[in-house]
Amino acid sequence: MSSVPHVPRWDVHRLPRAGGKCFLVTGGNAGIGYFVAEQLAGTGATVVLGSRDRAKSEAAIGSIGSRVPGADVKHVLLDLADLASLKASVDALGLDRLDAVVHNAGVALDHPPRRETADGHELMFATNHLGHFALTHHLAPLLTATPGSRVVTTGSFAAKSERLDLDDLQSAHDYRPKRAYARSKLAQMLFALELDRRLRAADSTTVSVLVHPGGALDSLTPSRPPVHVRTTGERLSRLPLGLVVQGKDAAAWPAVRAVLDPAVRGGRMLSPRAFGLRGTPRTEPLWNHLADTVTAARLWTASRDLTGTDPTFSTADTAVLSRDPGGPTGARERSPGQVNRSR
Repeated sequence: MSSVPHVPRWDVHRLPRAGGKCFLVTGGNAGIGYFVAEQLAGTGATVVLGSRDRAKSEAAIGSIGSRVPGADVKHVLLDLADLASLKASVDALGLDRLDAVVHNAGVALDHPPRRETADGHELMFATNHLGHFALTHHLAPLLTATPGSRVVTTGSFAAKSERLDLDDLQSAHDYRPKRAYARSKLAQMLFALELDRRLRAADSTTVSVLVHPGGALDSLTPSRPPVHVRTTGERLSRLPLGLVVQGKDAAAWPAVRAVLDPAVRGGRMLSPRAFGLRGTPRTEPLWNHLADTVTAARLWTASRDLTGTDPTFSTADTAVLSRDPGGPTGARERSPGQVNRSR
């Protein structure tokens, strides 16, 4: 008889219990992030919604509570576009450990003009990538204090056909909103994989997992008033699209699995089963350009310089930093005076 233990098939509708654990979901007050939070709350875990909009978070907490009896869901003020505020947000968590963070929040602009944060960074690159990079830095002590903790980063199918321009990361010279968004998501994805390489080199028990939600439409998403309300007409008009894409409730499944499944390994990418667009989550081979370790290392160096932070989980990370093109051989953080904090 085989001595190999039986591993049950992952069931998105029968999640393992996670009582006593704590998860932070950025942008957990709306969209896919809301459903990530709702599903995680159903496991008995404490879920913290990181959002800059307290009213929307309170509405989300009420909605989750109406569907998950006894749900333990909280809110922390979090503005990823304001780098100077992130340490205070992490301090406000009042935690001494964190089992997982889901880097889900994002902003997508459809039309010019190009917009900047108070720090002078292009808004989508700043929110989607730089903010999460800096947040990971500030969360590192909490994640390190939790054996087996996870950093789950949400990418996008839009990034599959894009490449980074390392000489114009913030689209200062050729701004096209849809391309800038896709590149900001690609930066997130490269960060997730580079982070896992650094965690492995540091012998950290924290792992970094990459996910992308596939295609998700509001019209295929079940109502969660007042967070999201779908009319019968909207649902019926888009039913044929359900053969190709899905609602945001299903789009949350890869991130939820990345947080909860003990079989998930760092440095992997989870995506919907059917062509990466819909269905239950599975491990997907990395896209070719995601395996570009040189670009990822150079992006890390640029992100460190732009944010004044360096997500370091162990002194052993310094050995990895030495291979950064043009980078120093040790981890560092800028002094406050080196970051423009006009806000």
